[in-house]
Amino acid sequence: MTIVRGEPDATRGPLPETEGGPVAESGRDSVPESGPGPVAESGPGPISETEATAEIPGALPEALTGFIGYLLRRVFAQFTTFADGPEDGSRDFLVLDALTGGDWVSQLDLAERLGINRTIMVGVIDRLEGRGQVLRTRNPDNRRQYILSLTDEGRSAVEAGRRAVAERDARLTAALSADQVTRLNTLLARLLPQGTQDLVQGTEHLVEQAHHRLRRLGDEKLAGTGLRVRHYGPLSILATHGPCPQQRLAQELAITGPATSQLVDELVDGGMVHRGRDPHDRRRHALELTELGRIQLKAVAEAVDLLAADIAELLGPGGEDELRSLLVRLLEPAHPGVSETASRRG
Repeated sequence: MTIVRGEPDATRGPLPETEGGPVAESGRDSVPESGPGPVAESGPGPISETEATAEIPGALPEALTGFIGYLLRRVFAQFTTFADGPEDGSRDFLVLDALTGGDWVSQLDLAERLGINRTIMVGVIDRLEGRGQVLRTRNPDNRRQYILSLTDEGRSAVEAGRRAVAERDARLTAALSADQVTRLNTLLARLLPQGTQDLVQGTEHLVEQAHHRLRRLGDEKLAGTGLRVRHYGPLSILATHGPCPQQRLAQELAITGPATSQLVDELVDGGMVHRGRDPHDRRRHALELTELGRIQLKAVAEAVDLLAADIAELLGPGGEDELRSLLVRLLEPAHPGVSETASRRG
C-alpha cells in the first residue's frame, strides 16, 4: 500500500473545534470524541442555523465592504443560498476528491486539512464506506489510526462529482469570465494552508474553505475576550449611528431579524450594548454602546486590522485589490452598488 499523503506539515495548526490531548481516531469499533452538533464549519465555536442563514440581499454596510473577509463571507452566503443538494454531499465529495492522489495515512489528519470537525468526519467516512467508495483499514504502524483508500466505486463517484461541481461553479460564477474564474481560484487557494491548497478544487469549495479559515484566524486573535470578528459590524455601526432601533441595525448590516437578535443578545449579555429607549420614539427600544462596548470595539477593530494584514500577506502584492474586485463582481447582482462602496473602502 503506497501512502502519498498525510505526512507531518509544520504549517498546520491545532485540530479545529477540539481541545485536550491526543485521542484515537474514531471508527466503527471505537467511540468518537464528544463534540458539537452538526455545524457548517470548524473553528473556535459552532455556527448556529440563524447565523448561517443571516445574510440577505440589499445595500451592504460601507464600513465593512473594504474587508476581504467580509466580502468572502457574503459570497459564501450567496453560494449557500443557491445550494441544490445536502451539505453532506459537499463534504463527501471533498473527501473523495482528496483521496484521488493516493491513500491517506490518518483520518484525523485529512479532517484537519479539509477543515471538517472530527466528529462529523467519522460520519462522512461511515457513509462513504457504506457505499463501497472508501476502504478504511487500521494503520499497521499505528493502531490508533485508520488509513483511507479510494475504491473503484469511489473513483467513479469522483468523476461524476467533478462534472456536477463544474456545472454548479459555472452557474455561481456566471458574472465572471473564464480567465477571471481561474484567477479567483488562484487567489482563494492562497488563503488556505499550504497542506490544503492542492486538496480543494472548484470555486464553491475554495470559497467555503477560505471563508472558514479566515473566520478561524480572526476569532483566534480574539481568544479570551468573549468577542468574535462578527461583532465588529454591529459594534462599529452602533458607534457611528448612536442609539438606534434593532430593526435599523438589521438594515444597516443587511442581515435577517433573527440573526440581528442573536448578535444583540450576545452583546447585551457581554455588557457591551444597552437596550434603552429610542430618543425619537419613546415607545421603541434603542440600542447603544456601553463604555465597555467602546473599549471592546477597539479590541475587535484591532483584530480585524491584523486579519486584514494577514490576508494581504497571503495574497501578495496586488492580490488583495484583485480579489476584492472579483468578489464584488460576484456580489453586485444581489447587492447593487457594492463595487462602488468597496472601491471607496479598499
